Amino acid sequence: MVDNQLVVDGLEEFLNELQDVKPIEQSDTVATSQQKNTLAQQLKRQSIEASQNLVNNYLSVEKVEPVDPYDHISFKQDGVQQGVFKNLRLGKYKIDFVLNLQQNKFEQARTLLFGHILDSHKKGDRTLLIKHGLGLLSRPFPGFLKSYVHQWLRQMPEVIAYHTAQPNHGGNSAVYVMLKKNQQEKTNNRELHRKK
Repeated sequence: MVDNQLVVDGLEEFLNELQDVKPIEQSDTVATSQQKNTLAQQLKRQSIEASQNLVNNYLSVEKVEPVDPYDHISFKQDGVQQGVFKNLRLGKYKIDFVLNLQQNKFEQARTLLFGHILDSHKKGDRTLLIKHGLGLLSRPFPGFLKSYVHQWLRQMPEVIAYHTAQPNHGGNSAVYVMLKKNQQEKTNNRELHRKK
């Protein structure tokens, strides 16, 4: 038989020990562990993004205004300072990425240009060098790819300016491209100026 007094005393002791215990708060959220993606997962994500870019590629394949292989090509959005454009034209900015479209078929060049500009903008690259070649023997007319690059770059909102490269970077067969700042760069820039 169990002594009732022992049970009552034990219960009182137990309740005294629990006086400062607080109940656990209920939460509707589920904690998950943040794991680094495996290489296979990263590659799969990149493949999905690349195929999505193909689907979303809005660069025109319609009629293009022919550009002579030896002509300079140039463009500047409103708001780009003249000094900034001059430095781009003179090749004074550090080139963050070089994209060589020469020897690529038309659709490959279109896909590469579109994907690399989006990727470079996302990474925060500001100045690219795109090698399109002169296309002296290209069909259906000389300067075929150069003409399309000239058209495509104006179609991309990430591109704020471009100009034919200096001779040491390819001259008339290449173009400097300036991309606008991505959101992270804009935030960093605001923080930098706020601290001054």
